[in-house]
Amino acid sequence: MTVAERVDHLDEALSAFITSVGIEFNKLYNSQMRTEAELRAFKEDTQAFKDEMREFKDEMREFKDEMQAFKDEMRAFKEEGRQQNREMNRRWGELANKLGTLVEDLVAPSLPRIVQEMLGQEVMDLSVRRKRKRADGRQQEYDALAVTLETVCLASVKSTLRSADIDHLLNEELPAFRTFFPEYQALPLVGLIASLAVDESVLRHAERQGLIVLAIGDQIMEVKNTPGFVPRRY
Repeated sequence: MTVAERVDHLDEALSAFITSVGIEFNKLYNSQMRTEAELRAFKEDTQAFKDEMREFKDEMREFKDEMQAFKDEMRAFKEEGRQQNREMNRRWGELANKLGTLVEDLVAPSLPRIVQEMLGQEVMDLSVRRKRKRADGRQQEYDALAVTLETVCLASVKSTLRSADIDHLLNEELPAFRTFFPEYQALPLVGLIASLAVDESVLRHAERQGLIVLAIGDQIMEVKNTPGFVPRRY
C-alpha cells in the first residue's frame, strides 16, 4: 500500500471515527437534555405537590379550627341546657316541698337509677310513706324503701338537711327497721339521706357514716358523695 493510499485510509478512518464520536456525543447530549428536562419536570411536580400539601394542611387547620369552634359552641349549649335543667329541677323541688310531695315527685322516681348506679342492683320493690304498727302500739314510718334481692335501701327525706337529721337516721330509723320489718331480717341496710340541697359539712358528716347523700341536680335527684364512695351496709 502506497503512502497516499495509507493516508487516504487514515483519513477515512478518522472521518468515520469523528462521525461515530459525533453520533455518540449527540446521543449523550440528547440523553442529558432529556434527563435535565425530566428532573425539571420532577422538580415542578414536587413543587406542585408541596403546594397542594400546604393548601391541604391549611384546609385541615381551618377545618380543625371550625370543629373546635363547633365543640366550644356545643359545650356552651350543653352547659346552658344543664343549668336550665338544674334550675327547673330546683324549682320543681321547691314546689314539691311546698305541696308535701318531695318524696313522691323527686326522690322515689330517682331511687331505681341511683341504686343501680351505686350498688349495681335492680330495685324489685319500691314504696313510699311505708308505715308499720306493732301490737304494743309502737309505729314507725319510712319516707321511701327500695328493696333489691340483696339489699334494703332506706331513704330519709328532708327539705332542709341538718346534721341532727343524719344522727336521727343512724340512731333511730336504721336500728328500728328490722324490729318493724322482720321480713327483711336477712338483708343488709343501706341508708340514703335526700334533700333539696346539702351543705358541704353535712355532706362530709353523712359520708363518714357511710350514707348515700342525694340532692337536686341535673337528673332531678343525684348522688352528691365523692367519686369512689362505697356506702356502708348496716
